Amino acid sequence: MLKVCLVCIELFGRGVHGGFGRATRIIGSALSKRNVEVTAVIPQREGSRDREYLLDGIRVREFSPRAFWSSTELFRQTDADVFHSQDPSLSTWLAMRAMPNRAHVVTFRDTMDPRDWKIEFRHRGPSGRGTLEYALYVDNVLVNRAVRRADALYCAAEFLIPKASRKYRLPQQPRFLPTPVDVPADAVKATKPTVCFVGRLHRRKRPEQFLDLAMEFPDVDFICVGGTNERAYEEQLRRTYEHLPNVEMTGTIDQFQTDRLHRIFEKSWILVNTAAREGLPNTFLEAAAHRCAILSGVDPDGFASRFGYHASDDAELADGLACLLADRRWKMLGEAGCEFVKSVFGLERAIECHLDAYQQALVARADPRARVGNGIKDA
Repeated sequence: MLKVCLVCIELFGRGVHGGFGRATRIIGSALSKRNVEVTAVIPQREGSRDREYLLDGIRVREFSPRAFWSSTELFRQTDADVFHSQDPSLSTWLAMRAMPNRAHVVTFRDTMDPRDWKIEFRHRGPSGRGTLEYALYVDNVLVNRAVRRADALYCAAEFLIPKASRKYRLPQQPRFLPTPVDVPADAVKATKPTVCFVGRLHRRKRPEQFLDLAMEFPDVDFICVGGTNERAYEEQLRRTYEHLPNVEMTGTIDQFQTDRLHRIFEKSWILVNTAAREGLPNTFLEAAAHRCAILSGVDPDGFASRFGYHASDDAELADGLACLLADRRWKMLGEAGCEFVKSVFGLERAIECHLDAYQQALVARADPRARVGNGIKDA
């Protein structure tokens, strides 16, 4: 039986609702159904009481972020054949240090250059400590060294390939590895124009721009999905916008415990993304899988341009929404996005790609001649 250890800064659930954690949980759960023994080693979050537990077929093992070096022993105990990092971090280096003779795979999910970090710190909120701690954990000389030592490197989006190559000075470009997405057979849309925002209510996500649109389009229903640890900011948003008759603010929804998010995507016509920067958001893929068009100020892999409307500046969001609503243009674009997601990111196909990546990494670990730079030579 193949043994895989997923290395990530988070796992969706138990108060954690980030995109990396969502992708990690989907991958781990799907692999466990393919007769793969899956473990996830993650930092313990505040309020978490269990250091080890089962979640959707994944054996989760947590370590104290205040004593991150203790994860080394967890990696040894896990004794996996493949250690797969969902974006590189200090945990990637620690896994290699603990198990140097095992295969190590890295998927770049949100490679950040100096411009990205400037945006991140600009929108960090009153306390920048969390952002600084995160930056130090994922972007340092040990992480760079671990990336260059990996047996295989992949990107979750095509536009990240040259970006990661530049940042880590890679001799060979990483390859694309799709994030798995479950595509429903059909989606029954609301009869009234309905748009949604799905994401953390973080200042970098700029949800107020989405909610401002509700005042300009009183005949459209706006559903804002997400919560935040910055309670004062969330309360400010609720005081400003929740009284509007066409606005619903749901708070955080655990999509693994309820089908409420699925039902929101199903009835929505358009997903609106107002973030200052993004990788390729899971929400783009999930919304498109539910036949939603995409309205966004960021355009990773040309996703908004192809399957919705790319607003080149903030002022263009309203024009983009009006354009997509006119003549139900959103419907054709949403259908096209769904077909694309099904063909590239569909759950079964994407998991097969992961299993192939693991097998190739194992070959490279056994025979270094199979490597080309930091990648794996095509068969």
